[in-house]
Amino acid sequence: MILKIASYKAVKYACLKFHYAKVVPVTTIAFSVFNNNNEWCGVISYGGGAGCNMGKPYKLVQGKYLELNRMALNGKQESTSKALSLSIKMIKKYKPLVKLLISYADKGQNHKGIIYQATNWFFVEQSNSSGNEVLYKGKWVHDRGPNTLPKEIRKKLTYRKKPGKYKYLYPLTKDMRVLCNKIKKEYVKQYASIA
Repeated sequence: MILKIASYKAVKYACLKFHYAKVVPVTTIAFSVFNNNNEWCGVISYGGGAGCNMGKPYKLVQGKYLELNRMALNGKQESTSKALSLSIKMIKKYKPLVKLLISYADKGQNHKGIIYQATNWFFVEQSNSSGNEVLYKGKWVHDRGPNTLPKEIRKKLTYRKKPGKYKYLYPLTKDMRVLCNKIKKEYVKQYASIA
């Protein structure tokens, strides 16, 4: 398996075709994943995060952290955890000033962050969302999505509060590793035990 810097075209295609969100995030750097048969398997994308305060709890300014914002893969890769590990090595090479990686597992998709646990990320927080989502065409989407629909149709849609996310950190420096060890929590289990 090898990774190469991805073009915007590759990021766009993979995010729209292979990722459940069907949204192309703002990307700082992304890597195309190729399997041992040299087949393109999609991309792993990193960006500056949704807000400029994402690094504030860790005393980091923009440029010192990145958010892993998409793993848009088609399943033909030999190992997803290996692809993620290789992407982290590439971050160290191409973005040497970055000290911390941040990522989220979406509770609404029933994700627990198992890929992060398998690659030794630190679980640090479970958030509840203040936003809402709407059931539209059989899928839960951001409540702004169907805003173009007539008001009488929007009133009939089913709304719910967003389930929130699990937050994971991956330190790239010794000082960030010390910090992550101080704030880490026990991993969220994939399956609840049956009593």
